[in-house]
Amino acid sequence: MNQITTSQTIGPFSHAAWQWAVDASAAATLETSAPTITISGAIYDGDGTPINDAQIEAWQPESAGAEAAQALPGFRRVPSGEKGEFSLRLSQCAAPVSGAPATFITVFARGLVKHQFTAVFLEDDSGLARSEILAQVPAERRPTLIARKTAQGVYHWDIWMQSDKETAFFDYV
Repeated sequence: MNQITTSQTIGPFSHAAWQWAVDASAAATLETSAPTITISGAIYDGDGTPINDAQIEAWQPESAGAEAAQALPGFRRVPSGEKGEFSLRLSQCAAPVSGAPATFITVFARGLVKHQFTAVFLEDDSGLARSEILAQVPAERRPTLIARKTAQGVYHWDIWMQSDKETAFFDYV
């Protein structure tokens, strides 16, 4: 008999099974005392095919105080859409640490035996060159972690699971 392990793939039902977390972290009803930013993009497999059943989690521990009214302060979970699209509305702390990620990201998707960890940085952060996290990533891979500004408070960032465009993922130990 096979037993489910902590590394079990999320299977084909994650959108329905995890809807509670999407509802509890709903960006549309975000109550925050801080200004917000939006990071939107799409998630792709190695062939450039959009992944339409991924779950993207964003973690912002430093925004918990500004989001005290939220069911899960500092946390977002959004499913990808039919074209792999996702959008995260996030609190932006009044004095963000220069060079720190805008948010930490966890990716869950069909076929992933283990979820993947990454982070996203904002291109207009003047401290990127001094970022301790980015310094651990080879220079040629750093752009995969940087969201491009498209308008005031709006950024674009795609996640690539494989290929020469693959997003830099981290192992936490």
